[in-house]
Amino acid sequence: DIPNELFLVLGLVSLVENLLVVAAILKNRNLHSPTYYFICCLAVSDMLVSVSNLAETLFMLLMEHGVLVIHASIVRHMDNFIDMLICSSIVSSLSFLGVIAVDRYITIFYALRYHSIMTLQRAVVTMASVWLASTVSSTIFITYYNNTTILLCLIGFFLFMLVLMLVLYIHMFALARHHLHSISSQQKQPTVYRSSSLKGAVTLTILLGVFFICWGPFFFHLTLIVTCPTNPFCTCFFSYFNL
Repeated sequence: DIPNELFLVLGLVSLVENLLVVAAILKNRNLHSPTYYFICCLAVSDMLVSVSNLAETLFMLLMEHGVLVIHASIVRHMDNFIDMLICSSIVSSLSFLGVIAVDRYITIFYALRYHSIMTLQRAVVTMASVWLASTVSSTIFITYYNNTTILLCLIGFFLFMLVLMLVLYIHMFALARHHLHSISSQQKQPTVYRSSSLKGAVTLTILLGVFFICWGPFFFHLTLIVTCPTNPFCTCFFSYFNL
């Protein structure tokens, strides 16, 4: 049993963190580029999770203590709206993580053509498309949440983003490693090459590791709902959803 107050604190911390990211990008003119706009959208997506979490937890605390009395039908509608916000933020957050990976890939492999490929207009279209797709898909998901096909689509989307990021970042790491090897062989400094390669590998592991650790349990939960909803092991796992 995890107290609602803990969710409230986590939501507030997350909200402040993401607000700082958005404020830094909007205030600093040097950060007014497609790359940082994508990062800003990612922060806004994560902010939606925080706002949804704060609203839901606050209402639950007020209702538990008898401060707020709301009709059951209104509570149900509010719950659906908050769930839609959370679902929309999940889809948009995953999408922008994928968009950022693609953007970094273009920066490295098509450096000279980057500004002609990733124009401001294309960046705006990409961001608008992600937000629109997230809103539509979250509405469908909440409306048909009992449908197995919908859950499979969401799980498939997560796996697609995971594989996409793995492929792109590993390819980028391989290119950086090749460049380092060429430089170190010319300068005859193999120690620098090994040290830089190790740092790159650690960074890549942290990036993808944190992504999987943060999102993995939730999508594993959805996978178990589809594959073994009545199995004792699965039922046990379901009871730890709040954790």
